[in-house]
Parts: sequence; structure tokens; C-alpha cells
Amino acid sequence: MICIENLSKSFTLHNQGGAVIPVMAGAALTVAPGECVGLTGQSGAGKSTLMRMVYGNYLAAGGRLIVGDTDVANAQPRQIIALRRHTLGYVSQFLHVVPRVPTLDVVAEPLLALGTPPDEARDRAAGLLHRLNIPDRLWSLSPTTFSGGEQQRVNIARGFAHAYPALLLDEPTASLDAANREVVLTLIEEAKTRGAAILGIFHDEGARTRICDRLVDVTGFTPRVVA
Repeated sequence: MICIENLSKSFTLHNQGGAVIPVMAGAALTVAPGECVGLTGQSGAGKSTLMRMVYGNYLAAGGRLIVGDTDVANAQPRQIIALRRHTLGYVSQFLHVVPRVPTLDVVAEPLLALGTPPDEARDRAAGLLHRLNIPDRLWSLSPTTFSGGEQQRVNIARGFAHAYPALLLDEPTASLDAANREVVLTLIEEAKTRGAAILGIFHDEGARTRICDRLVDVTGFTPRVVA
């Protein structure tokens, strides 16, 4: 479902004379349907960079990056939009939403964008918000006013609203109490059971042990600097 071959990435520092900084080279991994692969490595090794490349936020310098039927490394913007709508979900650490949109609609939005009837989409959203212990009284409010933990749970509900064939998870259990952590881990297990291919960053060692089928250390994809 996700196939990465010889992927590379560099950043150009335009404010420093156009200096080119290589940050990744030779990255390679696969994630099969129903499998969860965890990315490991020290801070700055490139875990988040690789995730952003898979999602199409960062343009690859070279190599192949296939998600489903889409070559993300060479896709046009409309293809990336379609990929994110139908195939690839992303639960980041931070919630970014339009202010004043009710929480129920924030969670239902991925389904509404696919043409799901509004009542059905909001019922699915309500079920997830219930599972993640977001009180009903908050559903009509914008999540921009919520605490960090509440915003994270809204973000998770939104990411699991549609049954994406592939999912990217960036620290999905961070800042959660034990009860909500268990809900999230169960949601991930359910996604694996239905065949979702999951690539994630899990600093929570217990979650990583329970959820991940394999670990990939991205340190091996970091270019060596030769003096």
C-alpha cells in the first residue's frame, strides 16, 4: 500500500546563498495492508520529514514514493488532493481548523467531502467523539477553544472518520490520559483489522510495542557529512 524506494530529500537555504542541505538519502520501506510500521531514530533524524514527504507536504528530490496508485513524488496537486480525500489520512500532533466551525462538523468534514449524506457523516462523527470522551456540550463549539488534550482527541476522531486505506500517525497517544490512550490504541487496532496500512511515530514505548508490526530506524537514511 505504501512503497518507498531510494527516496531522497534536501533543503535549499535561499537566505544563505542557496546552500543545499541533504537531509535524507536512500530511504526505503514498505507498509502492507493491515500492517503498522513505526519510525524510530533520535530527534532530528528525519522521522517527521519522511512522514511529510509521504503526505505530499515536502517534495522529494529523488526516488519513488507510491501510496496506493499514486506516485506522490511526481504527483500533480490535484492528485495529492484526491489522495488525501480518498486514500491517505494523517493524524498530526496539532489540530488546524477553520475558526468557528463546530467540532461535530470538523470531525464529519472528511466524510462530507466524499459526498456522505450529512446525517450519516455527523452520526459517525458523534460516535467517535463519544468514544474519545468529548462531552456533547462541546460539539457545537469550535475546537480552537479546547485544551490541548481535547484538541488532540478531536484530531484523532477526524483522522478516523473515513476508513482510509492508509494512515499516517504522528504521536497519536501523546498528552492523553490512560483511558483515552486505550481508546486510541483500540481505534488503531480496528483500522489494522480492516486492512489499513499504517506508518507512524510512537515515542510511547508501550503503544509502539502493542501496535507496530515492525520498526524502521530512519537514522540509516540520513546522509553522512564528509569533512
